[in-house]
Amino acid sequence: MRDIINEFLKLPNRPQNSHKGMFGKILNIAGSKNYSGAAILSSLSALKSGAGYVTLACPEDIVSSVSSYTPDITFLPLKKECNNFSYEKNAEIILEKITAYNVVSLGCGLTTEKSVSELVLKILHNVKIPTVIDADALNIVAKNNTGEFDFPSVITPHPKELSRLLNIDVTEIQKNREKYCQEAALKYSTVCVLKGQNTVISDGTQTYISFTGNSSLAKAGSGDILTGLIAGFAAQGCSMFKSAVLGVHIHGLCGELASENLTEYSVLASDLLTYIPNAIKKLM
Repeated sequence: MRDIINEFLKLPNRPQNSHKGMFGKILNIAGSKNYSGAAILSSLSALKSGAGYVTLACPEDIVSSVSSYTPDITFLPLKKECNNFSYEKNAEIILEKITAYNVVSLGCGLTTEKSVSELVLKILHNVKIPTVIDADALNIVAKNNTGEFDFPSVITPHPKELSRLLNIDVTEIQKNREKYCQEAALKYSTVCVLKGQNTVISDGTQTYISFTGNSSLAKAGSGDILTGLIAGFAAQGCSMFKSAVLGVHIHGLCGELASENLTEYSVLASDLLTYIPNAIKKLM
């Protein structure tokens, strides 16, 4: 059993004779006017995990604010017409470009307004490459009862989001986190990451419980960092289950290392970005 766990926590190979394409390209569909930070955090954490290239697909009116924060990502601006999100045009834009990428991450900082929901559902019905699904994308899945995914995927619900996905009370879920994490994995044919203390990861057959992390991670934006880490490891060729285990483990280590200097009270999600290298170094 220890050998199996160690294999899941083994970092992907990183040959010296390499280029950015060898470490994967991610299309991160994220962000909105009020949640541009989620787009930044999920994009940069993917790069910090070792991914070679991240394109952020986000509303065109937040591109300038995100690009002023970081020069490290590229953009696929999504169109608006009369201040409304243009579903048809954006679906066409994304589905035309998506095959150029190895992994999609979907949901960080989105909303559940009608046009966004239509876009998310269109992507989920047409995507074939590995996809990490988080936040409002999960709420859209729950509301529309999408059924099983027919592509490799990871979902990253907190207990309330899992409650919506399974239509089971949060209190009941928290009483038996392993059971309901496994149930969600089987229902959606996915890897489920049930966030919280001792995060549970299951693909319906095998289950892993993480013991890294502390209360410093209970902060807005922390989940966006986790989504980026998982997407980053998937882009580097890890299986979806291994990507989830590695992402959760390193995410927890970031919280522990950051709180040693900043205390568990004062760690921000953006602070976690600076501790990803330290967490990777500790795992190495």
